[in-house]
Amino acid sequence: MTSQQNLVRTVRSTIRHNASRPALLDADRRLTWQEFGSRVAKLAGAMQVKGIGAGRRYAIVSRNGFRTEELKWAGFWLGAIPILINWRLAAAEIAPILADAECVHVFAESTFAGLFEDPALIGWSDRTTIFGNANGANAAVYEDLIASSQPAAAADPAPDSDAIVIYTGGTTGRSKGVRLSHANILANALAFGLGVGARRDDVYLHAAPMFHSADLLALPWMLQGAPQCYLPAFSPSAFLELIASHRVGAVITVPSMLIATLSNPAFATADLSSLRLLIYGAAPMSVEWIDRVSAALPHVALLNCYGLTETAPDLTIFAADEFRAAIERMRATGDRTGPLMSVGKPNLLNEIRVIDKNGREVGPGICGEIVARGPNMMQGYLNLPDETRTALQDGWFHTGDVGYIDDAGYVYLVDRMKDMVISGGENVYSTEVEAALHRHPEIAEAAVVGVPDEVLGEAVVAALVAKPTAQPSPDELARHCRSLIGGFKVPKQFIFVDTLPKSALGKVLKSSLRQQIAARAKAAAEPRTAA
Repeated sequence: MTSQQNLVRTVRSTIRHNASRPALLDADRRLTWQEFGSRVAKLAGAMQVKGIGAGRRYAIVSRNGFRTEELKWAGFWLGAIPILINWRLAAAEIAPILADAECVHVFAESTFAGLFEDPALIGWSDRTTIFGNANGANAAVYEDLIASSQPAAAADPAPDSDAIVIYTGGTTGRSKGVRLSHANILANALAFGLGVGARRDDVYLHAAPMFHSADLLALPWMLQGAPQCYLPAFSPSAFLELIASHRVGAVITVPSMLIATLSNPAFATADLSSLRLLIYGAAPMSVEWIDRVSAALPHVALLNCYGLTETAPDLTIFAADEFRAAIERMRATGDRTGPLMSVGKPNLLNEIRVIDKNGREVGPGICGEIVARGPNMMQGYLNLPDETRTALQDGWFHTGDVGYIDDAGYVYLVDRMKDMVISGGENVYSTEVEAALHRHPEIAEAAVVGVPDEVLGEAVVAALVAKPTAQPSPDELARHCRSLIGGFKVPKQFIFVDTLPKSALGKVLKSSLRQQIAARAKAAAEPRTAA
């Protein structure tokens, strides 16, 4: 099916079959699918005037919003390739992305106009349109572009041509542009939508940043004609208000969003009666928080999933009924092992294996690198042929994640290969140590990394955020860990911090954390001068 399709054909069908139904919801306006299609075609016409055409790449620097959606789809309409930029980056980090992608134009929300006054981006000023706000009424430049333009004819891109490039990584070096084709994205939408039970009558909330691959998971709803609404930037109160005001039925979040929301006083009185489906991913969530979220939202189908930008982005789904059953077993038995700690099973279009360092498949329960194949695997990394060959081998994508598969087919993530600590010749999986630390009643967050050690090769170090008014001693934490994990896994050092460095989706940036720990150790070692 997807081999003959592209995003343009698919969205035109969506518009045709849902013409008068609501498409994009905003406090300022409600657009029907027919209005959305007309605006996208006219915006595509305005883009052509700016030199954006089939196969050309352009950038969007904007928060979540209906105009961000239109800017993206106007590019698809032309067969052009949108690049949604992480607006949390500095100007000096954005400039190399624009250059690497050879962007012909940039559309920037007014909120980020200051970025383009920075010396690193000043050279882009004549190729940048500052258009107003992504939501609301304050976007005169944007609305004038649509009003004054003639609609562009819809392109018909080849299914295997690039649809979007998403830049990922960059915390330890150069960001990598992941090339995803029309076929990649549509295949994943099909598998994910069927796996989670996406419905046309759900209102879908874009809560995860639209510059992240997680936003592609909205497609199963969008292409059925489900209404879409947008959270410009996450806060618990704004998240809860949007669910209530737009009667949201489905949303994809990350654990940090859920933890912040349940911890907010507004949660107690929020109207969440419309919420049918709540999906989380991108980072693990502790058993304690899984239990709390499940108990707080008993009427909601709750599940998790796993994937990467390179897989467009989903690989596994933990079916909601199976997830609830695993939670109930944990409550009844106290057993924290088993499927509840997994990320579910491969979606219907993906095959997943676990291999050893020699590339051989290993048996159930044995750790190795997770590899996957299917129609949603990326086309490659933009301008990085060596990295592409390393990641894609004989049709298999090498995820860089360590994990195992049990006899029932559940997939378990143990660590990133680069985050595994080898201490005294023993493999220490950081997630296992973090899980033990999260069970301490006075620890709010924990992240574990390895640091160079002359004797052990690497020493296990834990960075911790304590709960308010608490700070357990290192001896107490070590005793707590020894009661749950082997002695060689117990951190040699416990460091308390106010916050952990995180990505836009709340994933701990361990490379940044290692740098902070190294800087802290260097400062501690430097001799103090007398005042």
